[in-house]
Formats: sequence, structure tokens, C-alpha cells
Amino acid sequence: MVTAWQATLLGLIQGLTEFIPVSSTAHLRILPAFLNWGDPGAAYSAVIQLGTLFALVIYFWKDLLQFGGAALRGLFSGKPFADDAARMAWYLVLGTVPVSVCGLLFARFITGPFRSLYVIAASLIVLALALWITEFYARRTRIVHDITWKDALFIGLAQALALIPGASRAGVTLTMGLMLGFTREAAMRFSFLLSVPAIALSGLYELYQEWDHLASAGFSGLGIGLFVSALTGYITIAGLLRFLRTHTTLVFILYRIALGAFILLLLVLGILEPLG
Repeated sequence: MVTAWQATLLGLIQGLTEFIPVSSTAHLRILPAFLNWGDPGAAYSAVIQLGTLFALVIYFWKDLLQFGGAALRGLFSGKPFADDAARMAWYLVLGTVPVSVCGLLFARFITGPFRSLYVIAASLIVLALALWITEFYARRTRIVHDITWKDALFIGLAQALALIPGASRAGVTLTMGLMLGFTREAAMRFSFLLSVPAIALSGLYELYQEWDHLASAGFSGLGIGLFVSALTGYITIAGLLRFLRTHTTLVFILYRIALGAFILLLLVLGILEPLG
């Protein structure tokens, strides 16, 4: 059973880490290991993300409504790519395809060996270094309206890497966005929008597939986690977009490297179990 206290803390961690490039899945795996709670499981991690999905929908409701309306008007008029809003809707669909396909193909690994703390530590460090290099060499001149279908596809392919715990959906999509020449804020904004269908599909799929397992963990705890993650997620979205207008991602990079190295040290010393 996931207690009310555990659900509150997991929801807080989910809301704080889903949208910054440090990996919410890794933290939902690491925290229980540190506190000797046991792994809540990939299904719980995926479903609790629905709280942050709610935060995204509330924050970006005008954009999402505009994109959806433009896409429908384009379909009925026979011009599905008539304007920027309609194209953006299809770009979000295109960018969601890679993570959906990979999620189905590698489901057994995502819920099993990929949750090893060795994998998480390595992902934290390696992708932090990738983001660090990108920060130094990226042009950072393009804005959201400059996005093309190729950009959407490349960022979508990067998002598929977030299926590996420790990679971070925000981290890999931000890194790819910077590689493609977008500003930090523009890359992060598209990353947020792209995560809406991905989180919805993942969370609802796990809710359907793992209903019995989630029931055994307690729906009251799940509900608390969803509420807390939604509230903290909304605050995090607004804060991060403001932060990235004037700051680099160096603080997140250093945090990822330090956390990954600390986990590896505890594993080597036998304090933590890789799949505890």
C-alpha cells in the first residue's frame, strides 16, 4: 500500500521534477530506495504523471484549444496545414509517434531492467554531459513559430529516450531543441506541449493495463499523489519558463552529475540495491 504520506511526497517530487531536466521517473525510483519503501513501480510512476498532465492542460489551454480547433477546421476545409496553429497540432502528433512505438516495443525493459539504479545513474550523467555540450555550441536563435515537421520529428525521437529512467523527457527534448537552434524558452515550451499527448497516452495505458496492481497499492494514495503533482507541476511550469529566459541550464546539469555519481557510490558500497 502507498500511504497518504508517501503519496504526498511522491506527488510533490513528480510535480517538481517532471518539467525540469532532472528526470521525474528517476526521482520516483530513487526516493523510495533511499527511504527503504520499495519501488512503487513503473505503472504508479506513469499514472501519477496524469496530475502533471492536468497542470499542462490548465497552463496551455488557450494554445491547445487553438491548435485543436485549427486542425479540425483544416480537415473539414481540405487544407489540414493551412496555418501555423493547424501545423503545430500535426507536429505534436508526429512528435508523439516515436515515443508511442518505442513504449510498446520496449515495455518489458522499461518496467524491468531499465529501472536498475545503475541505468538511472548512467542516464543522469551521460545526458547531463550532452546538455552541457549543447549549451556551449547551440545557436539559440529560433523561436517556436520557426518549427518545421523535421524539427518535430527529431524532438519526438529524442523524447523516446525519456523512456529510460534518468533520461528526463524535459532534458532530452530541451537538448534536441537547443541542437536545432531554438532558444531555451522556445525549446522548453515545445517540449511541454509535446509532453501532453505522450503523458496522456502513457498514463491512461498504464491505468488500463495495471488496474489490479494500482488497486492493491491503494487508489486513495494515487488520488493524493495526482492532486499534489498537479498543483506543484503548474507552479513549476510557470517558474521554469521564466527562469530559462535569463538563465542557462547549468544548475540542472551539475545536479544531475552529482546525483548520478552519488547513486553509483552508494551502489558500489552496497548501501543501495540496483533493483530493490
